[in-house]
Amino acid sequence: MIEHRIQLDRIKPYVPGKHIDQVKQELGITDVIKLASNENPLGMGRLAAEAITASAAYTHLYPDGHCTVLREKLAGYLGVTKEQIIVGNGSDEVLKMIAQTFLTELHNVIIADPTFLEYSFVADLMGAEKLFVPLTDYRHDLKAMAAQIDSRTKIVFVCNPNNPTGTIVDSTELEWFLGQIPEHILVVVDEAYYEYVANPSYPQTLELLKHHPNLMITRTFSKIYGLAGLRIGYGVAGPEIINVMERVKEPFNVNRLAQAAACASLDDHEHLRRSIAVNEEGKQYLFQQFEMLNLRAVPTETNFVLVDLERDARQVYYELMIRGIIVRPMDAFGLPSCIRVTIGAMEQNRRFIHALREVLYADRN
Repeated sequence: MIEHRIQLDRIKPYVPGKHIDQVKQELGITDVIKLASNENPLGMGRLAAEAITASAAYTHLYPDGHCTVLREKLAGYLGVTKEQIIVGNGSDEVLKMIAQTFLTELHNVIIADPTFLEYSFVADLMGAEKLFVPLTDYRHDLKAMAAQIDSRTKIVFVCNPNNPTGTIVDSTELEWFLGQIPEHILVVVDEAYYEYVANPSYPQTLELLKHHPNLMITRTFSKIYGLAGLRIGYGVAGPEIINVMERVKEPFNVNRLAQAAACASLDDHEHLRRSIAVNEEGKQYLFQQFEMLNLRAVPTETNFVLVDLERDARQVYYELMIRGIIVRPMDAFGLPSCIRVTIGAMEQNRRFIHALREVLYADRN
């Protein structure tokens, strides 16, 4: 047998939310909705769909390996230079490129607990040590994270808003934190849900790039833009960081259709507005219903809600799935009594609450 890298023994393959077709096949049911992976219930916008159609005729040609048009458009949209942007096959690939560029087995990374599982994966991939810092009241404890820094620390990950809790680090906290971090340590602020945040205290991190050369921001087109199936995200940092990361980037890593759709999405302000409005309406409804069910839901700045069921959440997850509702049980995040539910269209939200009420009342009886 060919020996593999021993670092891989630490890695458990990522388990995504159940796919609709998988549930239909396994359970023999036809009417299934997925509220497990924080996808936009409206799908992609009209402009993105039109761009995909127009670009489809050229799929026999390799895409632009430098994502030139998209990087230029993002630069104008964000107020940075194109040299400050790297585009990946989802922001997951950007996180992986960060780890491949900066981490070795001699380093450690600081990660909140619980948070997005990809940070742990990329650290394990490179053999780096992971230092976990528990959340406080479902929020990052930046003071405790700063206190964990030692001579081996290379990267600190801050998921803002945090997945799976939906909570944020505010601008005062983040600016204080950045002031504590030595410039040789990279601070990665993951803003996958940036566009959903309404809280005025949320940091405007792009401005902070001017004063903190060790800061990197990651964002995605998977969530509010509805392009999860095309896999496209990006990172923003100083040109020096981006330049060295380009050396580990796969050639042609982002496909032609994804680049076209992402460019068009940046112009589709109406789709963005509708997506935010649908999310806010659904959020208000779900929190009202959770209160009526005497369930604790964590206040969220995203398009998902973490809910403590105060019982075995995986059993509730199975019962909901039988009823055609896919949510995400949180035992993999160390929260065995919680589920995470995506805020869907109102019809989906009502169907979820009806099924949840049915499951909880049956359990109480």
